[in-house]
Amino acid sequence: MPSTRRAAALKDSAHRIRMHALDMGETQGQGYIGQALGVADILAVVYQDVLNHRADEPDWPQRDRFLLSIGHYAIALYAALAEAGVLDVGELATYGSDDSRLPMSGMASYTPGMEISGGSLGHGLGVATGMALGLRHQGSDAHVYNLLSDGELDEGSTWEAALACAHHGLDNVTAIVDVNALQADGPTEGVLRTEPVTAKWEAFGWHAVRVDGNDIEALLAAFDSLREHRGSPAVLVCDTRIGCGVPMLEAREKAHFMRVEEHEWQLAREQLTERHRTTARKEGTVR
Repeated sequence: MPSTRRAAALKDSAHRIRMHALDMGETQGQGYIGQALGVADILAVVYQDVLNHRADEPDWPQRDRFLLSIGHYAIALYAALAEAGVLDVGELATYGSDDSRLPMSGMASYTPGMEISGGSLGHGLGVATGMALGLRHQGSDAHVYNLLSDGELDEGSTWEAALACAHHGLDNVTAIVDVNALQADGPTEGVLRTEPVTAKWEAFGWHAVRVDGNDIEALLAAFDSLREHRGSPAVLVCDTRIGCGVPMLEAREKAHFMRVEEHEWQLAREQLTERHRTTARKEGTVR
């Protein structure tokens, strides 16, 4: 099991990622805040514990690649890149502004550390497949991680890529599926039922693990086990909660694209801080 100290440090990191996302959201007054809060734990573990990368050299050839298929989650990735030292925290204040390197949907040509331009859902895993094939051809040990949404499981191109990954035995690919059960047109189950998600990936030839995506210890244990897996691509199915860490936003009905009132941003920060402190006190990790 992961050490208590290791998990505590990552919980602190996830807290800062959430706080950065709230600060960025306030500059626009709205946005994909719920998703950013939901995947903060995943991104903290990936960037602080999993990826082999260099913060001061984002294009380092030997780096592991992290592909954000869900372009509108860029707000979350910018926060994680700032936490990892790839971006300066001060630059986050330019989020979504004219001439900013941090557009509201991820653009590889603008942002250091952004590997692909996302947004047209269903393309990320196909890009990951080609990238992994190329890296294997070059003899590289680099690994490709692709964060995609449960809504992207509606797309046929995702499953074509899944077949190709398995066919070629690309064990240098790990897909991470954010299952928050919500997409633009409503609850995922009502748009197009994708469960049982894990069994589907296994039927396509993938090694599949499912965890609570807001449980740092569970994420650490899952990634530790996946490091040892060989012979086929792997997928980590992560059940997350929209708005995780901010009770007011967790309970919001219209949560895919949130509009947050001016007075609510500080309240959200206070709730986030109180939740983090309360959890740390219960676990005996208050610093």
